[in-house]
Amino acid sequence: MIRKSVAEILTDHVTFELEAIDRMYLNAYVPSVQTGGGFVYFVKSQLQAIVPSTTVVAPMTERFVAAIERFVETEGLDLVTFEKGHRKDDVAQEYLARFDREEGVLFVGKAQEKASVFRTEKRRDAQGKTYPWIIRSTAMPNHYYFYIVDRDFGPLFIKFCSYFPYPAKLCLNGHEWLKRQLTQRGIPFEPLDNGIRSTTAAARVQQIADTLTADKIDAVFRKWLRRLPHPFAPAHRKAGYRYQLSILQAEFALTQVLDRPVTGRAFFEEVIRENLDIGRPDQTQLIFNRRVTHRTPGRFRTRILTEGVVPSLHVDYKKSRIKQYHKEGQALRTETTINDTYDFAIGRALRNLPALREIGFAANRRLLHVEALSHDCLIGEDHLDTVTQPAVINDQRAAGLRFGDRRVLALMQTLCLFALSPTGVRHREVRDAVAQLRGHQVNGYGASQTTYDLRRLRLHGLIERVPDSHRYRITERGARIAMLYVRLHARGFRPAASLPTCGSARGQRALEQLNAALTNFLQEVRLS
Repeated sequence: MIRKSVAEILTDHVTFELEAIDRMYLNAYVPSVQTGGGFVYFVKSQLQAIVPSTTVVAPMTERFVAAIERFVETEGLDLVTFEKGHRKDDVAQEYLARFDREEGVLFVGKAQEKASVFRTEKRRDAQGKTYPWIIRSTAMPNHYYFYIVDRDFGPLFIKFCSYFPYPAKLCLNGHEWLKRQLTQRGIPFEPLDNGIRSTTAAARVQQIADTLTADKIDAVFRKWLRRLPHPFAPAHRKAGYRYQLSILQAEFALTQVLDRPVTGRAFFEEVIRENLDIGRPDQTQLIFNRRVTHRTPGRFRTRILTEGVVPSLHVDYKKSRIKQYHKEGQALRTETTINDTYDFAIGRALRNLPALREIGFAANRRLLHVEALSHDCLIGEDHLDTVTQPAVINDQRAAGLRFGDRRVLALMQTLCLFALSPTGVRHREVRDAVAQLRGHQVNGYGASQTTYDLRRLRLHGLIERVPDSHRYRITERGARIAMLYVRLHARGFRPAASLPTCGSARGQRALEQLNAALTNFLQEVRLS
């Protein structure tokens, strides 16, 4: 079989692709009772308590739990107690398989889970008198899961904590919402587990997927909040004590259905072989468009996992992640999961969903672009020759970028780091990166040296200045040449430098192996 590059697979062997919001996990909270001061004001203004204490809200909790039990009995539902290690999704699937109505509650689950709650603490004033003080603490109260089938969103669940301030969570799936919308509109499609495998109206399907908005998610939450037992009385809600939604976790998926299972295996063979360094700190900033320094908290790593014969690629950035895997042997799924919106300087409120959607889908595309570009750095011999020789452009002369020069190699590695940054790179960022790659302090690679190197990169056409700014953007040619230098050094020059003495039999065999490997490599990048 002829080996295909990553770019060729993505261009010629994808039969259908879809960008869509996948699973979303949202916090539901009442903003004005999240602090001790808010709690005190609530119990005084709404419960008419003279002395604020957590015992005052105990009757509210009892009424809420009693309302849940009445709801279960009235609706004829099962109240399932989840034990430790119990897979809730498996239980939900069993009930879903037996559900034959358009919408409704499947069952109610109960589990003890850790939660942040208020507690009353005794303190003493300067005269030695005790007084109550409200503090935040943790406890293991019961949580109630309402598993639901919605007419528009399909399966979802809402979970309530049974302790004040009664935080809740909403979990739904954008692909399930999309399937319901297609069915309601009579658009034919073939499902792919959690996704779409094929359709005769691809453009229309993508158009509908793009219409899942924050308002629609908020509306389905309000709809079921009206139907389920509510911890706050109508008088409290009238006074403004209402739930708001914030994003706890959001998954943004790109599904690319491939023509044959073997194509997916070929894709991962090439990705694993050429892109094991995707997601290292400087690479991750390209994918997520966020700068990573030694002071940046969080983890940054790449893992290649192989379960049986199905590989998957995981790229971690702070609390967020990109996962890429071969879905059911039929499609390439690239999925960005944002677990903390502050990783990208964006608030958690649901209204920020459009900004997060843009970041998530762009991260998926950047990862694929990095994989395709690093695998196939196609250039011609004449282009390589012009880079290594001095350049003269409009009476401006720049020295050549000699292969093997450590400073040039550090420059090329720096270009690789910033190859896909949409905002470009600044003088200071180049200086820091080159100094670090060469093992120097920043002062060891001066500002004037950086200016000189940026000038020769620009005159050789490897970078271009971003208009009306002091930033530079790497050109497509620059990215390809930089990746060629880095890969050739890693796979050719560095192994050659560590070979045994050439006069020995072992050294001769090593040279022959190196020659064969370089020949294959040069054929891949169209240089031989």
